Amino acid sequence: MLSQNLDNSYRDQLATLNKKGKRQWVYAQQPKGKLYNYRNVVSYVLLTLLLVIPFVKVKGDPLILVNIIERKFILFGVYFWPQDFHIFLFSMITLFVFIVLFTVSYGRIWCGWACPQTVFMEFIFRRIEYWIEGTPQQQRKLKAQSMNFEKFWKKTLKHSLFYGICLILSSALLSYVRGADFVLNLWDNPGSSSVLFIALLLFSTVMYFVFSRLREQVCAMICPYGRLQGVLLDSNTIVVAYDYNRGEERAPLEAGEDREEDNKGDCIDCYDCVDVCPTGIDVRDGTQLECINCTACIDACNSVMAWQGKPKGLIRFDSEKNIAEGIKKKWPVRKIAYTTVLVILLGVVAGLFASRTDLEAIILRTPGLMYQEPSEGVISNMYSFKIVNKTTEDLPVDFKILDREGEIQIIGKTFNAAASSIHEGTFFAKFPKESVLTDKIQIQIGVYANDRLIEKVDLTFVGPY
Repeated sequence: MLSQNLDNSYRDQLATLNKKGKRQWVYAQQPKGKLYNYRNVVSYVLLTLLLVIPFVKVKGDPLILVNIIERKFILFGVYFWPQDFHIFLFSMITLFVFIVLFTVSYGRIWCGWACPQTVFMEFIFRRIEYWIEGTPQQQRKLKAQSMNFEKFWKKTLKHSLFYGICLILSSALLSYVRGADFVLNLWDNPGSSSVLFIALLLFSTVMYFVFSRLREQVCAMICPYGRLQGVLLDSNTIVVAYDYNRGEERAPLEAGEDREEDNKGDCIDCYDCVDVCPTGIDVRDGTQLECINCTACIDACNSVMAWQGKPKGLIRFDSEKNIAEGIKKKWPVRKIAYTTVLVILLGVVAGLFASRTDLEAIILRTPGLMYQEPSEGVISNMYSFKIVNKTTEDLPVDFKILDREGEIQIIGKTFNAAASSIHEGTFFAKFPKESVLTDKIQIQIGVYANDRLIEKVDLTFVGPY
């Protein structure tokens, strides 16, 4: 979707690189407007959650913990074990399908509104840059001048704050893996886990390099999702788009002119949309790889349109097809279908989590053993069991035969399955000999915790006939 006053040439390089391949630094103007205010709210909510959640505990355990090293996973106070891998697997498949369908339908809204790279860059690091070094014009001037006291203290303060914030953010992320108490203790006593502390410093250094040097290059060249979206978008995808039918031919505003009579469009070529772009592109050149749908250009253009007394929306959320055909907010059937599939997938995942039991029992007949006759007129089989207690409380566990008269005898004594642990043991299932009429019968064992039926297990019982 290219504006009409462009020739047939297309750039074959990133907007932030010149023809020699040298980096062109982006000095983005700070956006202002309704959408930017919404992004402020979203970003500060996400940042608050990121920093606060590690300190929220449920019955002494973190609200969220993803401890891959110790295979300990907690989500909103609920423990997940390797036995719940099927839920994880289906969730990952659902997430992949969700990403594809969401991107095809709504473009890179995630990138501009919720991605940590964008939230950290635009609402922390760039804010610090504005505060210390000033406007983009002042930043350019500071970079161009030779080293003096002003440049030294400003650069030193900025980069010191950058690295300090990276340490805080890295510690917050580590808290989701090892817990906030562990991380606080690590800072209090680095020698308690020197390898992990060094890893934390290295990760913070990489993060500092990303936000002090790489910046928008991450979105354009490194992020796999950013590269993938180029093949997912189509003419019906909602993106941040320039309405070239209304904007062209673009020309500067002149006093007393009649733009309609002169065949001039609403775009006055002010470059405000370019000045605020954090990736340095011109949205009027069409949908581009670097665009993250941050909507900064929409706010900038809307303010110019309001100043001219023109309708807002010259740059807006819309699809290429709608703009090309002059259609407003048409939702194709495919997009409605995709959105329906997204809702269904989320519902299935929610159902899996809701149906997950607190206790999981695995019962198997002990291999290599035939039936036993512990007393006259009684037949028994030995079974091994494994009880996975996924809760944070000890649970008294018992077994009962559900479908026929019989008896369960646990070897040892009735036990409590310790919190967040796996308990293994053995029991005998006993039946009157006259009730075992074939060499194999099917029985059903009920697993009870706190006298509540948790699970039913179907087993084979071997007899003498």
